[in-house]
Amino acid sequence: MTNEASIAAISNGNVRAISRAISGIEDEHPAYSELLKSLQFKNTPVIGFTGPPGAGKSTLISALLSHLNTLNKRVAVVAVDPSSPFSKGALLGDRLRMNEHYLLPNVFIRSMATRGSLGGLAPKVFEVCDLLKCANFDYIFIETVGVGQSEVEIAALADTTVLVLVPEAGDDIQTIKSGIMEIADVYVLNKSDRSGADIFYRNLVQLAHQTANKDWENPVVQTIANDKKGVEKLLDAIVAHQHSEHHHEKKIELLVKKAINLITQSRIKDLVPEEIKKNIQTEFSENFNLYRFVKRFIQSAK
Repeated sequence: MTNEASIAAISNGNVRAISRAISGIEDEHPAYSELLKSLQFKNTPVIGFTGPPGAGKSTLISALLSHLNTLNKRVAVVAVDPSSPFSKGALLGDRLRMNEHYLLPNVFIRSMATRGSLGGLAPKVFEVCDLLKCANFDYIFIETVGVGQSEVEIAALADTTVLVLVPEAGDDIQTIKSGIMEIADVYVLNKSDRSGADIFYRNLVQLAHQTANKDWENPVVQTIANDKKGVEKLLDAIVAHQHSEHHHEKKIELLVKKAINLITQSRIKDLVPEEIKKNIQTEFSENFNLYRFVKRFIQSAK
């Protein structure tokens, strides 16, 4: 299929064409590198869902999909799963938890493997999101793998970052001040019917007020994802952020971070760990200078 035919099929929401293109991007096929350069991107909002394992991110997204389906909205979901230690592919856990939506015509769900990435995202998720922006979706949802405090990469990808927490995270405000708390635009207290939820909610509201700026104060939305409660308020909070000045200012910062990410990927793709290991083994001595060794690679990348 030619680039023009692929772009037309993707723009029309052809699921096979979208899936084939995503596979080509993940496999770094040269044809899809050229395809990305030819795309006309739409202003489709990318919503990132992050938070600790067990917070109910997948269940919350599933509840949102049910609500958006009643509104006849088209949604793409990229669920970043841990890699299989054997095939290096995604383990598909999150896609299984959303299986009630898998065959809906307005929903596209794709699992991507982290492939060793430590930031909660898959290596090619930036490019995949841009591809999906051309496919006539109303929303793109990204769910991180749930690796805790290190998953701040989502801030470089999502227009709106939703941080999902549960009462079990603790009622001491000091325990939730750092790390991923700082990258969120919307706080969600899921499983809000559990013990300790009221105290935790008040602490989140206090934190949101303390860190607010003139353009935006993070709303705190209480949900019970299993019962689909609170999802309408969550969608309202996401839409409100999309129309805020804070969101418009964030757009430029997002593009800067994405540009740096793409440039970094391009510069390191030719570095083969096994070859570097062989070179070090050959040159190693008690006086081996790692900085002189690395300088050769830095100069060749310029």
